[in-house]
Amino acid sequence: MSKALKLIRATVPAMFVLAIWAGGALAAASTPNDTARFLAGLAPAPGTPLAAKAEDANWKRHAAYFDGAWDRLDKRQLSRIRSWQAKNMTSPQPTLFYMFSGPDFLYANAFFPKASTYVMSGLEPAGKVPELSEMNSQALARETRNLEVSLNSLLSVSFFITSNMQRQLRAGKVFGTLPVIYVFLARSGKTIDDMTYVDIDAEGNVVPVGQAADPKTATHGIKIGFTGADGAKQTLYYFTTDISNTGVKKYGFIKFCEKLGTGDAFVKSASYLLHSGGFSGVREFLLAKSATILQDDTGVPVQYFKADDWDLKPHGRYLGPISIFRGNYQNRLAKIFKGDKRESIEFGVGYRWRPNESNLLMAVKRQKTTAVAR
Repeated sequence: MSKALKLIRATVPAMFVLAIWAGGALAAASTPNDTARFLAGLAPAPGTPLAAKAEDANWKRHAAYFDGAWDRLDKRQLSRIRSWQAKNMTSPQPTLFYMFSGPDFLYANAFFPKASTYVMSGLEPAGKVPELSEMNSQALARETRNLEVSLNSLLSVSFFITSNMQRQLRAGKVFGTLPVIYVFLARSGKTIDDMTYVDIDAEGNVVPVGQAADPKTATHGIKIGFTGADGAKQTLYYFTTDISNTGVKKYGFIKFCEKLGTGDAFVKSASYLLHSGGFSGVREFLLAKSATILQDDTGVPVQYFKADDWDLKPHGRYLGPISIFRGNYQNRLAKIFKGDKRESIEFGVGYRWRPNESNLLMAVKRQKTTAVAR
């Protein structure tokens, strides 16, 4: 350290030293909400660090792209899901468990807009979003274009293509699930209040990053607090974790979920992992802790829903798995969808993403009553 800097540090508060050493005034950091809006192609608040960047021609092109994509998505999908949800999901629980979600807050919110706590998980890292106001125009254009490419499949066919997502969510300086979740929150009309990185220890407790007793068994993630358009406060957790039986035994994610009590569950485009014996632990958790499970046919196999415990309500059409998963055809599910309880849906969801080919099964746990002795 130079003598000049030592003299400055002795007489000037440290925060101002950093500004002087950087050669300029101390810049204000962008809020998570402004960052989310900027990435989503929505104008940040006037006078904030990113407001000037929103005047750039590249960003305006990005904003126009997302405006068009979201308008088409809302007409084709989201508005129809909202209508279906309002009619059918009449008794939601405060907590939603969305296993195998990746960053898909978009459909979690569309089907479960009133959840106060969203718990999402996947193998993809949470990643980060650096200070965007410090990037030049070319760098920002590159990052926003990467984001458009990452979201293309979900906006087009309702699910992320796993192999593409694993590659795309690791590209660039803006990477991971966090920027995608930011976009979905902003475009869903949410205001982000705060974002923090958190860990779960082996006992399922949320702890500050690096504070788990055994770092080898820590589960890493993010916690986002946000406010809905109706003023309701909501929380989203996303954790990078292995929820196979091996992962459930090693890490504390399922124990964390158990602490939240009964919730609802959503399963979509989950590669039929819940059909495997290697994922019996998370399957048993969903059956034990869910009041309602809304899923496509990649979710819990219908054979695990005991007739005395669950009411099954089929929606759409069951045509069986796509060719890559052809071994997961369910004869019992086919019979349920051929019954007179089946109702149609006007939107696409899952691997069979065309509206006239999609299926949803709503499994509602029956309320058991205890007989009173007389």
